[in-house]
Amino acid sequence: MQLNMPAFYNFAAQVDEWAKKNPERRAVWELDEQGQEHVLTYEELRRYSNRIANGLASVGIERGDKVLVLVTRGTLAYGLYLALLKLGAVILPGSEMLRYKDIEYRVNHAKVKAVIGFDGVLDEVEPTRGQCPSLSHYMTVGDAKEGWISLGSLIEEQNDEFEVANTSSDELAFLSYTSGTTGGPKGVMHVHGWPIAHLAVAATQWLDVREGDVVWATAGPGWAKWIWSPFVSTLGMGATAFVYKGRFSADNYLTILQNHPISVLCATPTEYRLMAKVSDLDQYKLNALRSATSAGEPLNREVIDTFRREFNLTVRDGYGQTESTLLVGTFVGMEPKPGSMGKPSPVVRTAIIDEEGEEVPIGKVGDIAIDRKMVALFKGYLDDPARTAKAYRGDWFVTGDQGRMDEDGYIWFEGRSDDIIISGGYTIGPFEVEDALVKHPSVAECAAVASPDPERGNVVKAFVILKKGNAPSDELVTELQDHVKRLTAPYKYPRKIEFVSELPKTTSGKIRRIELRQQEAGHYQS
Repeated sequence: MQLNMPAFYNFAAQVDEWAKKNPERRAVWELDEQGQEHVLTYEELRRYSNRIANGLASVGIERGDKVLVLVTRGTLAYGLYLALLKLGAVILPGSEMLRYKDIEYRVNHAKVKAVIGFDGVLDEVEPTRGQCPSLSHYMTVGDAKEGWISLGSLIEEQNDEFEVANTSSDELAFLSYTSGTTGGPKGVMHVHGWPIAHLAVAATQWLDVREGDVVWATAGPGWAKWIWSPFVSTLGMGATAFVYKGRFSADNYLTILQNHPISVLCATPTEYRLMAKVSDLDQYKLNALRSATSAGEPLNREVIDTFRREFNLTVRDGYGQTESTLLVGTFVGMEPKPGSMGKPSPVVRTAIIDEEGEEVPIGKVGDIAIDRKMVALFKGYLDDPARTAKAYRGDWFVTGDQGRMDEDGYIWFEGRSDDIIISGGYTIGPFEVEDALVKHPSVAECAAVASPDPERGNVVKAFVILKKGNAPSDELVTELQDHVKRLTAPYKYPRKIEFVSELPKTTSGKIRRIELRQQEAGHYQS
């Protein structure tokens, strides 16, 4: 399948075309925990995003400026992302769970000009004043505060027409940060043309989004997966983005699916696992649901079998990365092999390679890699040529995951080839956890690894050496966990802590996390 990339493209302009074609169709359908709904039609979304774009332009946000966005689920996220694309600004998606050090790092690394945040994150942004020379605009989506520009007040009197920037397809549009095994997170650069490749396969052949569908993709803003499914795959196809603003509850999710005409669901393996465990599943009738997909980590066979038995619905696995798009998946019409990620995407040349960059025989485990000329591949890590170069091996981009391909062309995940931890859909670098832990006065040294877990796939486990004079205790475990939550995003905290007297190391003194990972995997299997 050959993709022709136009010289100029702006995803926001494509969404505006849907507004011309079907102005009254729901673009975003928001539901909160109290059952209150808020809907924006495509025409209302077009005008709303135009007012935001005009408001941002009025305070000096320009084409090419980098803007860190820290907002929660809802109509605002859609309007804000579209507005920034219309301006030609560069979007840095940021989780609402980020802490001060996470924010400071991103702002300084990317030379961010503006931060736009909701009330719950402002206290974490405030300490950046004076620490981040590039940051000149502090904007809140809530009420006006001293030193903060209120976005709501800013856009009240703005014109609802705006000329979308004629951005080139290879112009920077998104800068998503992803965890690394050492050092700070990496800034993954994606251009304006990226959605074209994503829509060609992920939206149509995997998610199976059709014009007019109601799509519930549960990822929240701040993650590359939100750009993937709730945003690009949904609005790009002229479908309705369903947004639930409440917390996850398996029973509640099933009730929502039963009571609303949701035709496409994209959720995490953890969410599917917990829904599959609900007692009396047969009481739920998911009559509108036609397509269900899962990504982030392999889905258990038991979950796939449960959804087939109870709902006559095949949950289809998919695999991709922040650096790319959907690489491997169980596509529409393909018979799944439970436990397998599926087959390579028709627009992605994918292979299993060895350390020399040569393809390995069928059935042999190697590194999952993709052709470095793949059109949806990132343009490198921001200001980090060394990390960028390290990601390639000859003609291949190496994903960092290991797998094997069977005789039918299906790929089976065998684990990470590095120390990255994937837990409940979150990607966590061990360095970030360890860096927070060693700042505690009781900790001398530590190592963080993935520990298998039946619900989350893996959880973070920390092996901790205490300083002299400190004794292990349950109270200290809780203290260390709370300490990590305060210093970095709470999803990174170690759910398990084991106190040890030494850590396995190489002769040069480097911690051998692989030994600890293998030890944890052995405990789980025994």
